[in-house]
Amino acid sequence: MSAAVISGFGGPEVFSVAEVPTPERINAEVLVKVAAAGINPIDAKTRAGKGVAAAVSSFPCILGYDFAGVVVETPFAGHPLNVGDEVYGMMSVPRGDGSYAEYVSVPSLQVARKPRALSLTEAAGVPLAALTAWGLVVDLAKAHEGQRMLIHAAAGGVGHFAVQFAAYFGARVTATGSARNQNWLRELGAGTVIDYSATPFESVASGMDVVIDLVGNTHGDTGSRSLTTLRPGGLIVNAPTGSWPTFDDEAAAAGVRATTYKVAPDAATLAVITRLIDSGDVRVHIDEVYPLSDVAEAHRALERGHTRGKLVLQVGALPF
Repeated sequence: MSAAVISGFGGPEVFSVAEVPTPERINAEVLVKVAAAGINPIDAKTRAGKGVAAAVSSFPCILGYDFAGVVVETPFAGHPLNVGDEVYGMMSVPRGDGSYAEYVSVPSLQVARKPRALSLTEAAGVPLAALTAWGLVVDLAKAHEGQRMLIHAAAGGVGHFAVQFAAYFGARVTATGSARNQNWLRELGAGTVIDYSATPFESVASGMDVVIDLVGNTHGDTGSRSLTTLRPGGLIVNAPTGSWPTFDDEAAAAGVRATTYKVAPDAATLAVITRLIDSGDVRVHIDEVYPLSDVAEAHRALERGHTRGKLVLQVGALPF
């Protein structure tokens, strides 16, 4: 099969498209012919030798967590998923190869039927970002009616799902984003939108119950400044790996609760998200789709920042 591989750590130029063995389905795994693969910041960090790169045991290595495609083999005849079903899910990378490839073999508990409302290309942009947002907003923050929640980088992959989940459960959302995303974020459910390039967010946001920090201190000390927006005993959740080394100490000094978060593949939660997408309560925005051969350029675009929603790789040869 064809796959985008890296033969070492470095910039986007380390990618090449190569022929590699098709994975063998074992035990309770499902073999999926991949139509499209989502691109996430953790992919770029790993490619650069950061993030979870320590778990890469050998090269060449195939990156990519998100996939959407068609089932071609199932574990047994009575399995809930059937050959020909359109599915999506999240890989466990880099413990194994990822989704920048024509086929993936995935444990059943990491695979769900894709939303009927989405194409396979659109569905590929959902799993990791939506599962992360769900973990942040629903599992940790317990989003509920009247809760005051500040969400940073709200127009990005995780952020645009976080805004929608928070609004769905009744939270009063304050979102930070660039000028071009102001109206769009309001459409997603944010009650207050702050252009971070024009207005210090801490001059507007105060008394927050929760801060969903998708930036940390990598840009303008966003994380540290966020502490001043919380009520005493409020909760701040920091998501990007390595983005705020002094997070715990600063939060303790400010008298607020604090935790990081790491997402895990979970088809059961993804099935709940699927229902919200099919009901029209949640949507995914795909900013751009790249062919597999342009994976390096896709990573360059990701690292330039300011992506609205998600970037996706078109892997399959057929139109999806």
